[in-house]
Amino acid sequence: MSKPDLTEKLNVIARSPFELYFEGEAVAISASNRIGDFDILPGHADFFSMLSPGEITIQKIDGDPVKIDAKSGIVTVRDNQAYLFVNM
Repeated sequence: MSKPDLTEKLNVIARSPFELYFEGEAVAISASNRIGDFDILPGHADFFSMLSPGEITIQKIDGDPVKIDAKSGIVTVRDNQAYLFVNM
């Protein structure tokens, strides 16, 4: 197993039908689904999940993290692109 490339970043779009919460580069996303809490880091395998109600944290490259109070949603990840659709 090779070491992860720590220079990689996630390109993230987090939105609801009427609000854009975040669009940009991040180093991690933390959320939860029926199984439990999970993190998405650069290099994550292709992934799709429904989100459980709770807080989603997007750790930006610099500055304070973005925190979203989600009542529902989905997340999909592919090739360091993460899309979160929440409060639908």
